[in-house]
Amino acid sequence: MTERIQPPMASHSLDLPAICDVCGKGRSTQRHQRCSRIRQQRESGKWETYMANVAAKNRKQAQHLRPLR
Repeated sequence: MTERIQPPMASHSLDLPAICDVCGKGRSTQRHQRCSRIRQQRESGKWETYMANVAAKNRKQAQHLRPLR
């Protein structure tokens, strides 16, 4: 058995369906760079909302941890 020099890139597979949600074709049959760009543009609003919620949660936690004087 060969020894690994570097750790594996991912510990598990991505949670993506086998069929592309943009073009309807199988992901394994061809490259989906254009589909990926379209998907990123489509999902950018969701990610902005998610990241804003994470930032608000971190601010709230930082205020909670601030010592009383």
